[in-house]
Amino acid sequence: MSRRRWLPLLAMLAVALVLWGLSSEEAISQGNLQQVLVTNFPDPQTIDGVVEVTGPVRLSKMLAVRDITVPPVQQSDSTRWIDGGVVTLGGFSHVVLSLHGVVKGSVQRPGTIGAVLIPDEPSVQQAFDEQGQVHFALEVNAPGITAQTPYFASAQPRHRVAFSDYRVWLYNSTDKTVSASLFAYLTN
Repeated sequence: MSRRRWLPLLAMLAVALVLWGLSSEEAISQGNLQQVLVTNFPDPQTIDGVVEVTGPVRLSKMLAVRDITVPPVQQSDSTRWIDGGVVTLGGFSHVVLSLHGVVKGSVQRPGTIGAVLIPDEPSVQQAFDEQGQVHFALEVNAPGITAQTPYFASAQPRHRVAFSDYRVWLYNSTDKTVSASLFAYLTN
């Protein structure tokens, strides 16, 4: 073989030996060694048996509390608000509230009809019952009720659901009794 062919091969061999020598020297020197600790965790999602979903998976649900008679009671007088019962919102992350109804008679004093949902938790309800304090409430109201039409409807606010059950309380700042219905559209 001629020298011309050996020269490039020798040069590549020399470079390879230098690189190998540096890497092995680097790995051997104590300054660059690091201790590595490996922890193997058990499989966190072991499932035994059969897993099946029966029926459709619900992504939304509509609840309604209909035809609640609400006499005149000011929003500021929470000790006299009308109890509309308990609604279960658990299992969903959000709710859109809608309030709708009709005034019984001709309104002389314009006002607002409102619904306040307070968590049905003993300590939260105790604060409301004893001191009139409203904690963690979800609210919807229909302002501007006048004599021009007997019907009213609210905007539709969207709220994050934080508790499973809520007690519905209603107020009516007009001078006439109303019949109100609360609709709760639950979504995730």
